[in-house]
Amino acid sequence: MKDAFIMEIENKVFEKALLALRFLPEDVERCILNAYRDEDSPYASAVLEAIRKNIGLSKESPIPLCQDTGMFWVLISIGREFGSVDLFLIEQAVESALKAASDKAYYRKSVVSEPIFDRNNTSTNLPAVINYEMVDGQDISIKVLLKGFGSENCTFLAMLRPTDGKDGVLAAVCDIVSRAGGKPCPPMFLGIGVGGTADRAAFLSKKAFFSSSESKDHRYVELEKEILEKTNSLGIGAGGLGGKFSVLGVKMLFEATHIAGMPLCVSISCWADRQFEVVIKGEKR
Repeated sequence: MKDAFIMEIENKVFEKALLALRFLPEDVERCILNAYRDEDSPYASAVLEAIRKNIGLSKESPIPLCQDTGMFWVLISIGREFGSVDLFLIEQAVESALKAASDKAYYRKSVVSEPIFDRNNTSTNLPAVINYEMVDGQDISIKVLLKGFGSENCTFLAMLRPTDGKDGVLAAVCDIVSRAGGKPCPPMFLGIGVGGTADRAAFLSKKAFFSSSESKDHRYVELEKEILEKTNSLGIGAGGLGGKFSVLGVKMLFEATHIAGMPLCVSISCWADRQFEVVIKGEKR
């Protein structure tokens, strides 16, 4: 019989996963509505109007925001003061909840078990991509992205020189967004990871979608703003049809790296930046 801790994880992840494919986070929806209000281009305005109507329809019906309901990307952050945990049971609970939500809601079954040859569909939208990390505190946080692949296919890793500095980062991000163009269903959101090794930069770029400006190095907060301004000046616009708003949000994370390099990864999310978080409080155990 499952204990209360595992049941709490399963129930909370299931409930959030049912809603995530139909309801955007409040800040994401607010960015879209503000862009619709302020856009000048008639073509981009028409795209944003369609997105706005789509958001409303999804709230009123069981229809997902997008037919690509994504692949589950999961980050399980475990507080060092939480106490001993069985990672196997936590992973089982998360996957069980995501499978139940996929079965009940209108999740498209989009995962294949092998990528090159047979590409047979698992018919469950699983397995999820699950990452773990240890963090300060006494809680467990489970963050989930519903990562559609129109935007995921535009993810790009750039191995910059350590001398490239801020200007090199700006140029690389603008180049990546420019090459993505209309493919990731703009207006888009950017998650940027800098530092570590190539794989860590990619991990940070996904984790960045959940980050906020609170407690960030102020230089990185300013760089996020500068990247937002520069990428919007590219004029890609909603639907790739031109306009003021190509990118609606930029979030960046960094960590230590080697003296000889500066790995940079940009993950792109379409306007339907679907995500959720479940927090299990340590004191409840």
